[in-house]
Amino acid sequence: MAQGSSQPHRVAVIVDEGTNPFEVGVATELFGLPRPELGLPGPLYEVVLCTPTRAVRMNHGFFTITGTAELDAVDGADTLVVPGRPDNVVPRSADVLDAIRRTHARGARILSFCTGSFALAEAGVLDGLRATTHWMWAEAFRELHPRVRLEPDVLFVDEGRILTAAGSAAALDLGLYLVRQDHGAEIANAVSRRLVFAAHRDGGQRQFVERPVPEVPDESLGPVIAWAQERLGEPLTVADLAARAAVSPATLHRRFRTQLGTTPLTWLTGERVALACRLIERGEERLDVVAARCGLGTAANLRARLRRETGLSPSDYRRRFGPRAGEPLVS
Repeated sequence: MAQGSSQPHRVAVIVDEGTNPFEVGVATELFGLPRPELGLPGPLYEVVLCTPTRAVRMNHGFFTITGTAELDAVDGADTLVVPGRPDNVVPRSADVLDAIRRTHARGARILSFCTGSFALAEAGVLDGLRATTHWMWAEAFRELHPRVRLEPDVLFVDEGRILTAAGSAAALDLGLYLVRQDHGAEIANAVSRRLVFAAHRDGGQRQFVERPVPEVPDESLGPVIAWAQERLGEPLTVADLAARAAVSPATLHRRFRTQLGTTPLTWLTGERVALACRLIERGEERLDVVAARCGLGTAANLRARLRRETGLSPSDYRRRFGPRAGEPLVS
């Protein structure tokens, strides 16, 4: 029930072939459950699941969903939710895309969860707008939909009538954000407590992106990389790396660009930040000690570098990824 209205806000959720069950669950949990603890005269939202066929197999065939409404149910919705599915290069059905376009044309609000942004982009409603998707699919999204301004580092993007969430859990972030927009902070906080989920999470997707050690196809860089990784706490420079590799700084720069797609200095800084993250994860709380051991010099520089790389301050990173109270520290 929107603020100032006696009618509940109507939410339609499109469940397409191969949809991820978690995101459908998020939509029904956020918008479909009764909230008697709030003491309101009616529900916050009215939810309907709609499908392009009578029976739809969910992702990996975990189960088949039946008993849903037809796709024309979207025509009476104030908000349309489009969850994601893993086969993003397979075109959506014409009926699903048409339902999205109709919803957009009449001015209703549209949300996508995780890779549901692929469906919105395929329908053409994201052209020229900012959007996000799961970080694992960012490059594929850019290739398929170059007219969309992808922002891969954030948890969700609000473009007014169209909002896109990044990963599956980010659907909760976006949903709570909308509850706050629709009904105010007090109700949003109550819903977040019911979910046992933070009403607002700091940082973006960068903190969750995998950072594997890159393969080094040319063994000429292998020894100098291993040597540097053992000495990150020392005042290493690009000239030091070049001297160790017995090449000029220009040659070293060219090899890094060719083999790793980055510069020696950027690589060195990234390794130092990664080491700082590991130290914080293992329980080191003294920022000056972390900064010294990883070669970032000062606590101020550590804060700046960590926020640039992960979107989080050291204290936020520690709360998110550090050992919990009572857990043994990892050495």
